[in-house]
Amino acid sequence: MIYLDACILIYALEDRGARGDTVRAALRETTGVVASSSLALHECLVGPLRRRDPEVRDRYLALFDRVETIELGAAAFIRAAELRADFGLRTPDALHLAAAQLAGCTELWTNDRRLATASRGLAIDVVGGEATARGDAPKDGS
Repeated sequence: MIYLDACILIYALEDRGARGDTVRAALRETTGVVASSSLALHECLVGPLRRRDPEVRDRYLALFDRVETIELGAAAFIRAAELRADFGLRTPDALHLAAAQLAGCTELWTNDRRLATASRGLAIDVVGGEATARGDAPKDGS
């Protein structure tokens, strides 16, 4: 199972440039089950809601109907707290990684290299085309 970080879903649905093309191609080529969480849905909806764009909001809701949802129960929050304590991740990033780990996902697709060290090889940069387990600096400079 492949866990999709919110940034990957946003690129797939909204980015009309190279990032979006790369993500959409990767999604078309995968034969595995794709999953995400309600946290990712929350993150994806903020932009369209700020822009008062019900069409894009509805496209996200339809997309999440086709993605397996990984529930964020107490175990995910406990694991996320451990990840924050050990690796200094932000809460949303720690929750995404915890959800992927606890659900037994084989990959976590992201463009956020901050997840690299903590993921121990689980994080895959599908935009840059490489595993992010080396701990490289973030592409976006953050």
